[in-house]
Amino acid sequence: MEFVVQPGGVVKGTVRVPGDKSISHRAIMLGAIAEGVTDISGFLEGEDALSTLQAFRAMGVDIEGPSEGRVRVHGVGLHGLKAPAAALDMGNSGTSMRLLAGLLAGQPFRTTLIGDASLTKRPMERVARPLRLMGAEVETTQPGGTPPMTVGGSRLKGIHYELPMASAQVKSCVLLAGLYADGETSVTEPAPTRDHTERMLRGFGYAVEQRGPATVAVQGGGRLQGTRIEVPADISSATFFMIAAAIAPGSDLTLTHVGLNPTRIGVINILKLMGADLTLSDEREVGGEPVADIRVRYAPLHGIEIPLDQVPLAIDEFPALFIAAACADGTTVLRGAEELRVKESDRIQVMADGLQTLGIRAEPTPDGIVIEGGVLGGGAIESHHDHRIAMSFAIAGLRATAPITIHGCEVVATSFPNFTMLAAEAGLRLTVR
Repeated sequence: MEFVVQPGGVVKGTVRVPGDKSISHRAIMLGAIAEGVTDISGFLEGEDALSTLQAFRAMGVDIEGPSEGRVRVHGVGLHGLKAPAAALDMGNSGTSMRLLAGLLAGQPFRTTLIGDASLTKRPMERVARPLRLMGAEVETTQPGGTPPMTVGGSRLKGIHYELPMASAQVKSCVLLAGLYADGETSVTEPAPTRDHTERMLRGFGYAVEQRGPATVAVQGGGRLQGTRIEVPADISSATFFMIAAAIAPGSDLTLTHVGLNPTRIGVINILKLMGADLTLSDEREVGGEPVADIRVRYAPLHGIEIPLDQVPLAIDEFPALFIAAACADGTTVLRGAEELRVKESDRIQVMADGLQTLGIRAEPTPDGIVIEGGVLGGGAIESHHDHRIAMSFAIAGLRATAPITIHGCEVVATSFPNFTMLAAEAGLRLTVR
């Protein structure tokens, strides 16, 4: 699939993007190992979240839906999962594979996790290492430590693990394994990362102890109780529309019911530092997660040096932020974001290549990028089958001077299945072929 974006356009109206992917994954996982029924609304019916749902069906969990974002999960309890008949296919979802590895580490059976060509290149030793310290048997493809990954059949012991780099997926993996471990499992992170797992565990009635800003702990052997979960709109998906409105003259767009978890709002903070006209309204809390409506009106942006403390709070939003930087006056510098090199693609290099194709000076560094704002031209972009790359260059068309063709866009369905429809309704001149 290709996106073809004609230059220009104005973004206006009101948009509600699909449910948060991170919360959708966790709702299925914790609902499956809870006791009783969990009712989920706002579930993201994208391929990544569906990979998680299908994995638990394969392990004997009765799941109704999804239907219009509603899912009912009949939990089997902490020790009720059954060995799947075949390997569990995680598709393109690194979140599914890394979090499931933790949950499966303490099961009495062994499970093999596989994925698509992109996922098969992503590093899994970062979760395998702490799981082995807990006593788990974990095998990855060597020497690269990549999928397929086989895990489970182990009696686990609690550990204290200090994350070598900020990663919510690794933190969550260890905490989920900790549910099955003897004693206490705790994780200390070098910088705050998204805390959806901790919030949702508490929502299911499981005790989670926060020790200062950096350490979180759980005791093994507790119980989760089924609950109701309302999934807010995904701030990562909303980002594409926020930046579209921020860069296109004459734009005025409101995004409704967006999740504003404090560990995820780096994109808002960074856009404000760049001069974006962005306001929040109707701030409230839904199911333990803060939400609000976000209004963005066009205003000229300027380049900045992105604060290091905002990097882990915006790690998934940087491809779109690079488009904002390309449209800003002056130079934007990002450091401390080496994590971007091991996402669905090497997002630093792939974005730099694409921006250079469009005539923008973009110099990759080992842990970031330097982007000098300029005039976006047209050209052919390779998404490298990375959904966030494809959507980022789609919004670039708003400021381009010639058409942009983006190859490999079928992967957009992994996180944002109705992106093209919402984009066209909002004002992007986007067609699919």
